[in-house]
Amino acid sequence: MESIDILKIAAAVLALMVAIIGHEIMHGLVAYAYGDTTAKNAGRLSINPLTHVDLIGTILVPASTYFLPMLLGAESGFLFGWAKPVPINTGTVIRNAGYNGAMQVDLAGIVYNFTLAVIASIAIVAMAKPTTTDGLVYVFAYIFVFQLLIINVVLGVFNLLPIPQFDGAHFIMHLALKYKVDKVAEFFYKNERYGIIIVLVILMTPIKDYVLIMPVQTVLSLLLNS
Repeated sequence: MESIDILKIAAAVLALMVAIIGHEIMHGLVAYAYGDTTAKNAGRLSINPLTHVDLIGTILVPASTYFLPMLLGAESGFLFGWAKPVPINTGTVIRNAGYNGAMQVDLAGIVYNFTLAVIASIAIVAMAKPTTTDGLVYVFAYIFVFQLLIINVVLGVFNLLPIPQFDGAHFIMHLALKYKVDKVAEFFYKNERYGIIIVLVILMTPIKDYVLIMPVQTVLSLLLNS
C-alpha cells in the first residue's frame, strides 16, 4: 500500500471520529444544559474515542461502506458510521425545557455536523490542492479537511432522515408529542428496534442513491459553490 493510500485512510478515520464523537457529545451537552446529567455521570462527555465505540456503527459499517466497493473492483466508497448513542434522560429535559428542549437535544448533533461541514468547506476552498512538491503533512491536512467536509454532510443528511432510533425520528416524535399527535410518536417508538435494519437496507441497496447520495451531492454543491 502506497503512503498516499495510508494517508487517505488515516485522514478519513480521524475525520469520522471527529464527526461522530462530536455529534454524540453535543447531544449530551445540550441535555446537560437542560439539567440532565446522565451523559456526564456516565463519562460520555469525554473526547476519549474508546468511550464512544459501537461495534456496528463505529467498526463494521465504516469498514463495509469504505472497503467493500474496493473488494468488488470499484474505487473506495464513502466512509459512514455512528458512535454509541449518548444516554439521555429525556424526561428530565422535558420537565425542565419542554418538548422544545427535547427537540434541541435531538438536533444538536445534526447542527454540529453541518457547522463542521461549513467550516471545512471554507477551509478547503482556501487551501491549494496538493502537488507532488508538497510535504506529507500538508497532503494529510488537505485530505483530512476534505473528508471532514464529506463525512459531516453525509452524517447531517442521514440524521435528518426519519429512521426509527435516529435523530430525525426522535425530532418528529417530540414534535408530534408537543402537538398531541400521539399516534405518530407511538409509531416511531414501536419501530425503534428496526432502525438498524432500515439503515443497513438503505446502505446496501440503490435506495441510498436517492435518500442519501443525491441530497449529499446537493449540499456539497451548495457549500463549495457558494
